[in-house]
Amino acid sequence: MLQRLINDVKDATGNALRLTSLAAAAAIALFITIAFLCAAAFIYVLQHYGPVEACLAGAALFLVVTLIAASVYIVRKREMRRRAEKAAKAAAANVFADPVVVATGLQIVRAIGAKRLIPILAVGGLALGLMASRSAASSSEADEEEE
Repeated sequence: MLQRLINDVKDATGNALRLTSLAAAAAIALFITIAFLCAAAFIYVLQHYGPVEACLAGAALFLVVTLIAASVYIVRKREMRRRAEKAAKAAAANVFADPVVVATGLQIVRAIGAKRLIPILAVGGLALGLMASRSAASSSEADEEEE
């Protein structure tokens, strides 16, 4: 049984390696194809309009491609940030809805006592608020630096 599991892992690893190398070969071929297409377009513009216009046309083409890639990157980054925020809110809401967490909290209150627990919770809430404000400030500074 263990040998079968090892053989399955070997087969899966081998297949993944083959697919990865095939994807790398396809990416290299695509890169070379694009390079030749750019060279052909450059030579065509060079023969019809001259060297300055050919260089400007190539620069304009790559500028458009760069702007498209940058806009896609920014949109995806914002979408990922929104998803992360939604997941964090959902996780926080799910923690307090869990009956095990509620039962554990009640046992802690019974063991320590409500009079002793109130100051501890107040200090903990204050610390949590300070940490949250620090993380919000540092994340907003990081967002400003990235943009």
